[in-house]
Amino acid sequence: MTFLGIDIGTSGVKALLIDENGKALGDASAPAVAPVRPQPGWSEQNPADWWTATLGAIDTLKQSHGEALAAVKGIGLSGHMHGATLLGENDTVLRPCILWNDGRSAAECAEMEAELPNLRDLAGNIAMPGFTAPKIAWVRKHEPEIYARIKKVLLPKAYVRLLLAGEHVEEMSDAAGTLWLDVAKRDWSEDLLGVTGLDREHMPSLVEGSAVSAQLKPDLMARWGMSGTVVVAGGAGDNAAAACGIGAVRPGEGFVSLGTSGVLFVSNETFSPNTEGAVHAFCHAIPDTWHQMGVILSATDSLNWLSRITGRKQAELSGEAEAQFKGPGETIFLPYLSGERTPHNNAAARGSFTGLSQSTDPAQLAQAVMEGVSFAMRDCQRVLADAGTSINRLLAVGGGSKSPLWLKMLATNLDMEIALPEDGDFGGALGAARLGLCAATGADPMDVMSMPPIKTTIAPDNSLSAAYSDQYARYRALYPAIEEANS
Repeated sequence: MTFLGIDIGTSGVKALLIDENGKALGDASAPAVAPVRPQPGWSEQNPADWWTATLGAIDTLKQSHGEALAAVKGIGLSGHMHGATLLGENDTVLRPCILWNDGRSAAECAEMEAELPNLRDLAGNIAMPGFTAPKIAWVRKHEPEIYARIKKVLLPKAYVRLLLAGEHVEEMSDAAGTLWLDVAKRDWSEDLLGVTGLDREHMPSLVEGSAVSAQLKPDLMARWGMSGTVVVAGGAGDNAAAACGIGAVRPGEGFVSLGTSGVLFVSNETFSPNTEGAVHAFCHAIPDTWHQMGVILSATDSLNWLSRITGRKQAELSGEAEAQFKGPGETIFLPYLSGERTPHNNAAARGSFTGLSQSTDPAQLAQAVMEGVSFAMRDCQRVLADAGTSINRLLAVGGGSKSPLWLKMLATNLDMEIALPEDGDFGGALGAARLGLCAATGADPMDVMSMPPIKTTIAPDNSLSAAYSDQYARYRALYPAIEEANS
């Protein structure tokens, strides 16, 4: 018996096979057509591209690991959150999906909160442009002919589930990011839906992430050589899936992700919102468990940007920054290239460098970028603490965690040890596969979601703590001053 995890990303889809002990047997990936930006601040993608990439990844697995794929009994799904996939009659896609990093609906967020004064209490979250509901409010205002045809609204992985299994189903962690879920009750809220003119009929049914949501279609089973019954688990939104993959499911366990965006994630025993600090308070993929996230929109993407404008590779920039590093630099970088969520909730925020001089070189700019992202994560830690949350154990994941300097900056600024797992895939695909195992076998998620072996632990550099605290204070002072100047 084997289990399949499918992680749907905007850049492509990854499929991972594991055995009954959770050991990875093989994986395959397929690219997706890149999102488009029809206007500044907009981000859209054709849902058909996720399906094409899903079929491509699993077809490749059949070629390389056909016997193991044929033994699959449970499938789990992970996917990028918040995307608004609008379906009409016969599940026809009505328009490109408006993605998580689309900021067009800032005005609609304000209008929603004005119309429903207790919105934050019900949702446990601020109305942010990245969430799904404000996107629908935007469509209702600007594309009324499309809005009138909406029969269902699905998140990206739920759309893939529909094509895999023919059912409209979503699970709690992804549903929590729509702004339609009463997160404390783990159920759709009629009041929140009503603000966008929708009701339960427009929503998929809800299951827990480790529960059975549907069964794989017979024609797909035949395509991949499977037999018997293959169940599809509820799955998880990408960050909750990563937490399942890395074993951050018990209260106080968390991870810091340095990917395209940046996330400081911690599991909670109870629902613990902090809307004043723009904390994301969501359901976990594990029943009766919640989690909080501080989210920044440009983590390694900030280094990607610097790489593009300097013509230097990211690895080269970070290597040079590490070689010349002596402590906090003079230059400060605000990493708000795509707006910001935590703690500012400002889609119009923009990045900036301050403290530039004639001697500033690309290595110093790279250091400033890495420090700016570290300060942004320190902001996230600060508002999580304001919600009464403490992190007992923190693991690092994502492409940026390959940089020893970046990890040292983070450990020093967060003032806590950061554990780096041994090489391996501990991302969304593994978490999804583990959820598929739970759904197929009835295993206890707490037994399945173990932490991986640790390669090394990065401790704070106490000799730099005071200097970084001073620099962080300057960093925090810059945002309101620059926003005032730009307003």
